[in-house]
This record gives sequence, structure tokens and C-alpha cells, in this order.
Amino acid sequence: MTDHPISNFASLSRRNLMLGGAASLSALALSGSPDALAKAARINKPAPYYYRFKLGDAEATIISDGTLPLGDPHASFAGLTPAEMDKQLTDNFLPVSNAVLEQNILVLNTGDKMVLFDTGMGTSTLFGSTTGKLVANLKASGIDPGDIDAVVMSHAHIDHCGGCMSETDTRNFPNAQYYITQADYEYWTDPAKVAPSLKAFLDHAQKNLTPNRDRMVFIKDGQEFLPGIQAMAAPGHTVGHTIFMISSGKEQLCYIADLTHHPVLLLEKPLTEFAYDTDPKQSAQSRVKMLTTLATNRTPVLAYHFAWPGIGHIAKQGDGFRYFPEPMKMEL
Repeated sequence: MTDHPISNFASLSRRNLMLGGAASLSALALSGSPDALAKAARINKPAPYYYRFKLGDAEATIISDGTLPLGDPHASFAGLTPAEMDKQLTDNFLPVSNAVLEQNILVLNTGDKMVLFDTGMGTSTLFGSTTGKLVANLKASGIDPGDIDAVVMSHAHIDHCGGCMSETDTRNFPNAQYYITQADYEYWTDPAKVAPSLKAFLDHAQKNLTPNRDRMVFIKDGQEFLPGIQAMAAPGHTVGHTIFMISSGKEQLCYIADLTHHPVLLLEKPLTEFAYDTDPKQSAQSRVKMLTTLATNRTPVLAYHFAWPGIGHIAKQGDGFRYFPEPMKMEL
């Protein structure tokens, strides 16, 4: 029986296609160009570093000042054995060699006021070159630093007051009034009170706070010093460390600042102590007290040093707590 011509044609066509494909692949391999099929250049540029959302009747934007590498966690957190600390970190898929913190700065536009909470490291490179991004990221988010009406500082540590002044000693927020506790202002600008080991903290507080003394408003525990913003004393990390309950419409958000620096090490066992606390034991008691209330009330929190953008909930877990990050919502 003779082969049907259509069958021969189909067989020939398949054979030619296979041979042709092989030849093309061979030519591609011989060309030596790994990008022969990928013409687009790499972007090599990070994504915008801000996150915007609605909070009641207000518009909120989280701006990053950049990551803050704290270094070996064993040197900064006390009260856990090295094995306990390593287990907490590895169980949560975190490195045991470097605790990398964030700097989540809240900008709240109430319609009447533009309020900035804390200002990052500014010109200091004490923790490396990844900090000091606040002003650039503000501008990238569409916010003019000149439109900031109020700068609210939780405390006077270098990574919270450091961005008030520019590299040329001009105000980064020229139209703002500044809010902080008197206790922290007086402590961190006084060479007689700040330990010599924290001289960089003293120098930066003097550089950023002292020039703004005439614009400074001292806030008190329980005071609603701006509409919808109430101060709540949480001392220990510093003498005047303060967190803020923010209310707008039917919604609330508690900015917990440095009540806890780490989403695991200071939560699972909240009596763990932190090296940069002025009074570590008082700080731990403030942490347990405030987090218990926030967990009980299911109040959303913004944590300054948690992974960006730092918004979520705190829940009780055994003798400690657990942090649940809130999914980002990209629609307004």
C-alpha cells in the first residue's frame, strides 16, 4: 500500500518544524547572549517607600526614614538565654545575627492640620547609611515638608528627633510647631544627664531640639493637645516616652512608638529588657500595661520599628503577646 500524500506532507512538516526549532535554539546558544530573549533592562530602583490609607475622616500616610540595622540582637536584648533568643528568631524566620528595625513615620492629614509623628535619624549615620530618608520620601509621596503644621515626638532619642533640622542647620519643617514632653527635652539636651556612651544622642538632640525651643509645646499625660490626638505616658524607654491615641470619625489607631522595638523578642516574653532603655524595668512594666489594654480593646497599632509599614494588632498569647500585621489596602 502506498503512503497517502497528505500523511507524507504532515510527517514532513513536523520533521521540518522540529529541525527548524532545534536549529533556532542552536543559533541562540551559539550567540552567547543570555539576554537574547529578554530585551528590557533591569529597573534597579526601589519601589516608592510610602503607604497611604484612610483613618476615619483623616488621610494617613506612612513614610519610611529607612531601615535601621541594630546589629547582633544578643547585645541589645537582655533576659533571654542565647538559645531562647535564637529559637524565638528562627521560629519566626528572622536572622539571629542582625536585628533590622524599621522607622515608620506617620503623617496625618486631618483636613485642618498636617501632623508628623517623629522625624527619623536625620543627618546621623550612627546606624549606617540606610537611614535619613524621611524628607526625600515625603516629597516622593506628594507631601511638601513646608505643609507640616505639627511635629509630634514620642521621645528625644536620635532616631525620633533627628530629622527636625537639615544638613545646613535649617528647619526641615519651617512652618511647624513641635510637641514633646518637657522631661525628655530637658534630659536629652543636658550633658550632665546623658551618659558619655550616648554622646551622639546628646549631640543630635541639641542639634535638632534646641533651635526649636521657641516653637516647642510641652505635652502631658492624658492631654488631647491636638484635635483627636491624646498623649499617654509610657515611661522607661526614656523618662518622658509617650505613645499617642489617634481618633478620627469612628476609627482609632494607637501610635506605640518605642513601646516595643521588636515584633518577637519584646512580645513573646515582654519583660525582656532592651539596651537603649533609660530604665529597662520600668520600660518592661509600661510595655505589659499598655499592650494588655490595646490587646483587650483590639485597638489597631502603629509600631515605629516593626516591619514596614508597621500597622497591625497586638493579641495576648500565653504570658506574652503576638503581633498580627494588617494587610495593606492599596485602594483609598
